[in-house]
Amino acid sequence: MTSDLNPSDMARETRQAPDIVARLLNQARPRIAEIGRLIRATNPPVIVTCARGSSDHAAGYFKYCTEILAGVPVASLGPSVASLYSAPLDLRDGVLLAISQSGMSPDIVALTEAAKNGGARTISIVNDEASDLAEMSDICLPIGAGVEKSVAATKTFIASAVAALAILAEWRGDNKLQAAVDGLPQILENALSVDWTAAVARLANAGSLYVLGRGPAYPMAGEAALKFKETAGLHAEAHSGAEVMHGPLSLVGDRFPVLAFSPADASHPAMRAAADRMRQAGADVLCVEDSPGADCLRYVKSGHSLTDPISIITSFYLLVEAVARARGHDPDNPRNLQKVTETV
Repeated sequence: MTSDLNPSDMARETRQAPDIVARLLNQARPRIAEIGRLIRATNPPVIVTCARGSSDHAAGYFKYCTEILAGVPVASLGPSVASLYSAPLDLRDGVLLAISQSGMSPDIVALTEAAKNGGARTISIVNDEASDLAEMSDICLPIGAGVEKSVAATKTFIASAVAALAILAEWRGDNKLQAAVDGLPQILENALSVDWTAAVARLANAGSLYVLGRGPAYPMAGEAALKFKETAGLHAEAHSGAEVMHGPLSLVGDRFPVLAFSPADASHPAMRAAADRMRQAGADVLCVEDSPGADCLRYVKSGHSLTDPISIITSFYLLVEAVARARGHDPDNPRNLQKVTETV
């Protein structure tokens, strides 16, 4: 889906993900084990997350996976609670997981400090181990993705999501999930070879679209919608396959594009029903699922329902890069954006 003659930084960096994940899983095992011991010792009744942008989608993915596997509620805290409103937090016996590429945004650092002062044990996943967030945290897990030139996060998102899932597998001592995580480098390599070219023409001329998902695939839908906006200049909204049936369905008309992430987990029957309802309303629906057909984009199954969404988003990054080019956009340099965004 990408020209080999002049690949973008976004495409090159997406293709680096398998090696980055392999290196992360090999070199960071002692740190991951340390974080697992910390969470087990804390035995938190709740985990809170702190992140923005793509990193917040990685945190949302961790939320669904944790609630499904461990039954421990995970909630996202708004950084402005600390950075703007200076509210005291009572997080005794809790754990905060902060995810940031740069680790330098003042609001993320402020919330981490407030959580620590409120009694939480603080963990960070960052790409820059020398950052303020890494220093503020009790334990930092560096993903080691290297410099990311493209404004759009790809390899850092994939590595952050894998790091969060590796923490969950270690904390819970789940051997099946651990095996699936360990197998991800090869799965991601395979995911980079899937052919979703047929979807490019169906999306390139869209004025707006929906991206749908349920469970762990829902934050990936959010990440996909963000990438459509920032790289392709295409307005996209992410919705749960259930929530879209409320207000958003009223906007669906003739040939309205819908991209549905529908991996083979417990959500699949409901997502298939949602896709059928979208088609009845006139939508042009593309389903990412393990089924043949003109309206289906096959994904590489990872051997575990919780790791499948990482395979899907890896394939998607090459699709959206191709869509951006087809629309005449430079995916590496979106308008009005810069690589590091520091908010308060």
